Amino acid sequence: MATPTLEDVAQAAGVSVSTASRVFTGTAKVRGDKHAAVMRAAEQLGYRPNAIARSLASGRSLLIGVLTQDISSPFYGEVLRGIEQGLEGSSYSAIFASGHWRVEEEASALHGLMGRPVDGLIVLGGHTPDERLAAMAAKVPLIAVGRSVRGLEDQCLRIDNVQGSYDCARHLLELGHRRIAYIAGPESHRDACERLQGFQRALADWKVEANPSLIVEGDFLEPSGLLAVESLFARGALFSAVMAANDQMAYGARLGLYRRGIRVPEDISLVGFDDLSSSAFTTPPLTTMRQPTYEMGVAAAEAILATLGGAPLPTADFRVQLMVRESTAPTHRERQRLSPLDPRPAGPAGNGTPSPASAQASEPRPQDPPFPGERL
Repeated sequence: MATPTLEDVAQAAGVSVSTASRVFTGTAKVRGDKHAAVMRAAEQLGYRPNAIARSLASGRSLLIGVLTQDISSPFYGEVLRGIEQGLEGSSYSAIFASGHWRVEEEASALHGLMGRPVDGLIVLGGHTPDERLAAMAAKVPLIAVGRSVRGLEDQCLRIDNVQGSYDCARHLLELGHRRIAYIAGPESHRDACERLQGFQRALADWKVEANPSLIVEGDFLEPSGLLAVESLFARGALFSAVMAANDQMAYGARLGLYRRGIRVPEDISLVGFDDLSSSAFTTPPLTTMRQPTYEMGVAAAEAILATLGGAPLPTADFRVQLMVRESTAPTHRERQRLSPLDPRPAGPAGNGTPSPASAQASEPRPQDPPFPGERL
């Protein structure tokens, strides 16, 4: 049986060859009913458009370059899945390259992507200087995810890391925790710095003095969370809760606590950040801050397609959401203080920043006896 051609598809769909061609190349809009007829005919005939021919006809590569940091990362994996979904149904395909959070590797990966060449570029985080990204944006449409780029603010999709981290810390403070160990990300990461800032701001608003000995830097990977907990115990640090700058480090911290026979949340509460898909299935399920990674990937793809089509960028509002699960609980002292008739945790009402008055009102309670040693 002969391989079906574009002419065969056009004849079966009852349209001109040029109209069928526009459907597959995406060079111009085609009326909905004609578009559907062409796609239906192509499927019935088993027609597969030639990517090289489409590229030559349109004058485009029909490729979207995506600079990620680590393809194996569950966080970036969700974003990439969203990008693929967002491109589905278009004429474009994504090609990926990893920078591994190293400026030199990012530069090499970007050079490789631009050399394909690509019709558009999506950049996920990273350390590439704003000036270099701005120069690339002058050559091809560019969308940045998870970071800001000076001069390209309208082309950046990101969340409020400060507020998200603040809300995580506030959750622990409302449960009565005062000595909270914090596992930070690398200080060279903007996200890590912003999340540390949110944590410290929450402590300040609750009149809790920040203790540098309770802050350990990790690298956003599970082993560093384990090492952070070991480091805290080795230095004799006393704490009733652990807050990690991402879920992967929280997983490592949970293992470290388990190996010492420390129960979560009965002895120590644990909080992460990201809400990776596996966080709802850890033991116990992890309390964490959800950021819409998949949705951001879809939005990035839609934004790059809109730019390539000359359409205005779609508006996107990404908000974080605290997912309270079984890894956090009130301190023992706080449980004893609460009345059975009023089981709500202490702390300011509402979702905003606590007022100085409400923060001071919680202070007369004595400081939590830290773990290990005396139970809380």
